[in-house]
Amino acid sequence: MSVKALIGVMGPGESATPEDNELAFELGKGIAKNGWVLLSGGRSFGVMDAALKGAADANGLTVAILPWEDDKQSSESAVIRIVTGMGSGRNIINALSSHIMIVIGMAAGTASEVSHALKAGRKVILLNQDEDTIRFFKKIGGYKITVAKTVDEALAMVKDYLIVHPVH
Repeated sequence: MSVKALIGVMGPGESATPEDNELAFELGKGIAKNGWVLLSGGRSFGVMDAALKGAADANGLTVAILPWEDDKQSSESAVIRIVTGMGSGRNIINALSSHIMIVIGMAAGTASEVSHALKAGRKVILLNQDEDTIRFFKKIGGYKITVAKTVDEALAMVKDYLIVHPVH
């Protein structure tokens, strides 16, 4: 059996914009269509839920790393639900379990996930981010940060990365 790439999609819950959610849905669909597994924080709203819905819509496998001690508030589109009881401490699990991370929107929890990913040497794609966010993360992440303006561009970056860095 071959190992599947876990593509982390991170972004805000409550503060996600409608545009963030639309991009996340399309990204989730693209991840599933490429045969990758979508990993997110698994909450039932915001970027997490939208990405999971997109992947589920395309019959993809979805994994949720949940902050609570049960799965009652998780996205209905999360097939595998990892209950941590760790609150935002679960952000490090999101970062370390993702082979590559795509970030849509920004909030404090999302910034912590990006920081953990960078510290662990993971590749991070910032999708549709403002210049201040890009500048900040490029300053601390250097070559590990790439910027995509569209979902198709982000998916192409994942494909290129996985060719050079195959999942074992």
